[in-house]
Amino acid sequence: MKKNWWKILGVVLVAHALISGLLLDVPRLDILNETIRNLYFHVTMWFGMIALLTASVVYAVKYLRSGNIDFDDKSISFAKIGTLFGMLGLVTGSVWANFTWGEPWSGDPKQNASAICMLIYFAYFVLRNSLQDEQQRGRVSAIYNIFAYAAMIPLLFILPRLSPDSLHPGNGGNPGFNIYDLDIKLRGVFYPAIVGWTLLGVWIATIQFRIRSVSRALEDN
Repeated sequence: MKKNWWKILGVVLVAHALISGLLLDVPRLDILNETIRNLYFHVTMWFGMIALLTASVVYAVKYLRSGNIDFDDKSISFAKIGTLFGMLGLVTGSVWANFTWGEPWSGDPKQNASAICMLIYFAYFVLRNSLQDEQQRGRVSAIYNIFAYAAMIPLLFILPRLSPDSLHPGNGGNPGFNIYDLDIKLRGVFYPAIVGWTLLGVWIATIQFRIRSVSRALEDN
């Protein structure tokens, strides 16, 4: 139980976000109305994605420095779950955009940049699968992972803010959600949900890593 407290916490916080997002009252903001509930899912999953991809690139650097294959396994495990969270963020964002902007994909700079970011990571998985030698695959994919992460930062956080055409909150001169009247109930769910989704993602990534470790041990035998 002492070792698994963070897993339990993650499940509880995600369950809290799900129940709150579906059942509790939310402030009726202009344009957003009931769609503000997606704040607990779309935005928090993206925060989780950033944390998971950060862990992935950290393990990629550790692998390059040590050559320990476990670091490569952890890197790809975090990258997979981080990309999954990114895709879920794109889907929930498209649903949100359909209600607030009138269409699921309007060519918004933040949407386009997010899609490009996901394609970069898809290419990372294709690259890994194209290499047969274990050490070569680990080194090449680790280097690519670093460049993918370096590309993600301007794509998600810099370029959309510079575009005057962005409809996304916090970009293109639009006010961010912190300027909208988010009451204490929203904040009381939003911030714990970030922690919850991140912990859930870490848990799934560790399961992925254990599966890879067991598969490797069976192959060696």
